[in-house]
Amino acid sequence: MTIIQLEYVIAVDTYKNFAEAAKSCFVTQPTLSMQIKKLEEEMNILLFDRSKKPVMTTEIGRKVIDQAKIGLKELRRIKELVNEEKETVSGELRIGIIPTLSPYLLPLFVASFIKKHPDVHLVFEELLTEQIAAKLNNDLLDVGILVSPLENKNLVEQSLFYESFVLYISTLHPLNTKSKISLKDLSLKDMWLLKEGHCFRSQTINICSENMNEKQGQNPLRFESGHIETLKKIVEQDFGYTLLPELALNGMSAENKKRVRVFESPVPVREVSFVTHRSYLKQKLIGLLKEEIQASLPKEMLVKKEQRLIKW
Repeated sequence: MTIIQLEYVIAVDTYKNFAEAAKSCFVTQPTLSMQIKKLEEEMNILLFDRSKKPVMTTEIGRKVIDQAKIGLKELRRIKELVNEEKETVSGELRIGIIPTLSPYLLPLFVASFIKKHPDVHLVFEELLTEQIAAKLNNDLLDVGILVSPLENKNLVEQSLFYESFVLYISTLHPLNTKSKISLKDLSLKDMWLLKEGHCFRSQTINICSENMNEKQGQNPLRFESGHIETLKKIVEQDFGYTLLPELALNGMSAENKKRVRVFESPVPVREVSFVTHRSYLKQKLIGLLKEEIQASLPKEMLVKKEQRLIKW
């Protein structure tokens, strides 16, 4: 039994496909299949039911793989302890980040982090919240940056910052005449939403939920996007309004900022957090990344606000 064989077995269990597992391990499929077959013969068991599509892990295979994950994680922990003793800041950090954060948050800290820690390789993957959680559980990510709380017992949340919502509104909309917006003014009838699966959509609906029944109607134009920037463009064509996270205002032109309206108290706010698996590694790297992100933000965003905290 070798470490390589265990890594191959875990990959097949994760992807439920030998070709995808081989690709993730940077080997050919025949090489991966041969090594797993050798391991099965050595232990005289069948780890996978290859007749099923997708590949199914057998009952004994599940027990072996669960223990293999623990063993490999402890081996990686040894390397991490050695690096910390040497005060080495190097390695790869795999980071999942939700789409409503990545275009606005990453430009604030990535360049400065790389300059300070040139031997650290950052790998970002833009994913939905549920995808990040699944990849953390399967050790395919080291950390997720997303909106909490998740209430997932396998994951640990570390608060990063608190981000307010603002309204981005058409110049032709009646609410455009108001300097501040009340939550009671909002209606899903005039609201542009992200498509299903985005936590920002759920947060938006939660904000509007008190008025949903009495104000929701049929919008003559229906469009749901996976990107906030697309919704902004629709508003700029003088259709309805959408909610924006506070960081989306960075770099916005003075002309477009005229479309922005803040909320009366209680201001809707979302909590952005670092999320890791309970048995996570690379604690030093993750800690340094957290420090860099928080240093790049206005200090008032680091303090928990008394306004209305929006969950999803």
